[in-house]
Amino acid sequence: MKHKLGMLGLTATLVAMSPLAAHVSWAQAHRVSLSPADEGWISRVQGALGATHIVKARFQQIAPDGRRTTGTAYLSRPGRMRFEYDKPSPLLLIANDGKIVYQDRDIGQVTSLPLERTPLGLLLRADLRLSGDVTVTGFEHRDGQVFVTLVRTATPSEGSLTLIFNEQPLVLRAWVVRDAQGQDTQVDLFNQETPATVPDSLFALPRDDD
Repeated sequence: MKHKLGMLGLTATLVAMSPLAAHVSWAQAHRVSLSPADEGWISRVQGALGATHIVKARFQQIAPDGRRTTGTAYLSRPGRMRFEYDKPSPLLLIANDGKIVYQDRDIGQVTSLPLERTPLGLLLRADLRLSGDVTVTGFEHRDGQVFVTLVRTATPSEGSLTLIFNEQPLVLRAWVVRDAQGQDTQVDLFNQETPATVPDSLFALPRDDD
């Protein structure tokens, strides 16, 4: 399961998180101090996410052990995602119906978990607000990029999500998921397209007998 939970995210060189604890007071204590300019960027990031609906892109993923894989990603916000890994990888990841499902097509194994139990679920929220039940624990604006690190306020021990945007235009180009064990997985997006629609069949959840 550790390997599968590390399938989507950005490396530890980009974010240095404090130790996680499973209570709201931790998130409150680690809320980053933001200047008015920073707050402006946070507002713009929130707006950019809200305006992001359908994205198709090539991706490169860097696992916690440094292993690299590539494939094609589809995001259909809110709530849906497909990561189709290039061969020889047998893996397929689909998010839909409030859960993430991982399929290993070599052995026919399917594993699922609730979307709200993973940091990645924040990216797919219908109306992501970077306040309240979401705490911003890290922010940087440098070298033409904006880095925002988020945790769920009530359950920071479940991990963090760092979103990385190009500044001009403000477009999501990468993210890092840090899991509950403190391992980081990096995903970089390339050759992004914004089609008007994508087939619903892309997000059909695999089953054990598929």
